[in-house]
Amino acid sequence: MDLNSTIGVRKLKTSEKILITGADGFIGSHLTEELVKLGYNVKAFVYYNSFNSWGWLDHSAYKNEFEVFAGDVRDPHGVKEAMKDCSSVLHLASLIAIPYSYHSPDTYVDTNIKGTLNVLQAARELGISKVVHTSTSEVYGTAQYVPIDEEHPLQGQSPYSASKIGADQMALSFYRSFDTPIAIIRPFNTYGPRQSARAVIPTIITQLASGKEKIKLGALSPTRDFNYVKDTVSGFISVMNSDKALGEVINIGSNYEISIGETVEAIADVMGNKIEIETDEIRLRPEKSEVERLWANNQKAKELLGWEPSYGGIDGFKCGLKDTINWFTDPVNLSHYKTEVYNI
Repeated sequence: MDLNSTIGVRKLKTSEKILITGADGFIGSHLTEELVKLGYNVKAFVYYNSFNSWGWLDHSAYKNEFEVFAGDVRDPHGVKEAMKDCSSVLHLASLIAIPYSYHSPDTYVDTNIKGTLNVLQAARELGISKVVHTSTSEVYGTAQYVPIDEEHPLQGQSPYSASKIGADQMALSFYRSFDTPIAIIRPFNTYGPRQSARAVIPTIITQLASGKEKIKLGALSPTRDFNYVKDTVSGFISVMNSDKALGEVINIGSNYEISIGETVEAIADVMGNKIEIETDEIRLRPEKSEVERLWANNQKAKELLGWEPSYGGIDGFKCGLKDTINWFTDPVNLSHYKTEVYNI
């Protein structure tokens, strides 16, 4: 898809500065690089740490072409300082690991809800022209009908998803109460280079790439709508540039459903491996917490934004998997992952 061929576009001037929170993460780093390549003026908000690490941006070929602000979205003062000279904010910073949310839910409320509130409050006070808030398909819980459109009921089946529901509603409340220019992007399961090993696709690939024939996984029956990271990034840029997105929640998904078991088979096929699967009890969610089915209806994104996936269907999925596998099987990239340790 041509990133500039959206419907109802208010194309940002490249001189306008865009703040990306969570720029050091998986999707955030790809988004930062793509905006820089398109000529945008980007400020990357990264999580402050004593190592002065910028996360994945440390390895970026473009790291001299964007500004970096180190801080913590839980701190309202730092958030407002970072946003002062920006016209738009793409808010991706959040805690996302579902298993970790079971034993540390407070941190999810602080980061995902309070962190979002800090961005919204600063946007209101500073007169920011656009905030794109990042949701997740996990807020839908197990599908009550498919494909899932934006009117589907919200179900908090984990502390993580509950915190994201809270953050989404906080964002919408600022749009309705104060006319803060908010748009909500709701990506389904994004995959691709740099993804955390806590996610299922990197879990499978890294175990195979490290020489294992028997791989450890959780439940195989749940289905997901996997979205290649390039499609997710193009979705963010489409939402950012469209006035039609204001006040809206918009699914970004491939509209293709595949089970975890079938995903294993697809990866093994692309890698040319024969594998045996071992169920690892620690990787299983509590029964009522497992989201059994996710399948995106992406019609709204097509109609409002002119966005559609370039990696849809089984052929698109295998194309995305090939690029992902090529990245993970590079020894330099694989060395960033602890394949012997279960990453929650």
